[in-house]
Amino acid sequence: MHRFLYSPIGLLATLVGEAASSFSPVLLLFLFAVVATGPTLILSRMIAPRRTPSPVKFLQMESGQVPKGEGRTHFMMQYYSFVLMFVVFDVMSIFLYAWGSSILNLPKTATLPIIAFLAIMFAAFAFALYQAGRKNIW
Repeated sequence: MHRFLYSPIGLLATLVGEAASSFSPVLLLFLFAVVATGPTLILSRMIAPRRTPSPVKFLQMESGQVPKGEGRTHFMMQYYSFVLMFVVFDVMSIFLYAWGSSILNLPKTATLPIIAFLAIMFAAFAFALYQAGRKNIW
């Protein structure tokens, strides 16, 4: 028996057996997925009512209404600055909440990175306010 384990065929069989045993949960899950979904799809196909589709079904609809006008509309650029301010404020509030909830456990040197972060965020906020004041770009 020991000769079989140390032969190239025995070593290959051992490696294949170890690989198969480590992938057996994945293979069992895949087998279960095939066994569970196959009959379900076949049964739903057998039970489903057969109807001929009407031409109305293939019309383009938007919330149940036939669309009017062009599909592309002009985006109001005046809202760009508000969207930019919201994103900046959102990111800033997430990081400030995480920093503020652990501030008592942080060393004093952790204040400098948050000041740099706030400086970058306020610069972006100032840029958004500057863009909101420029009416000639709309």
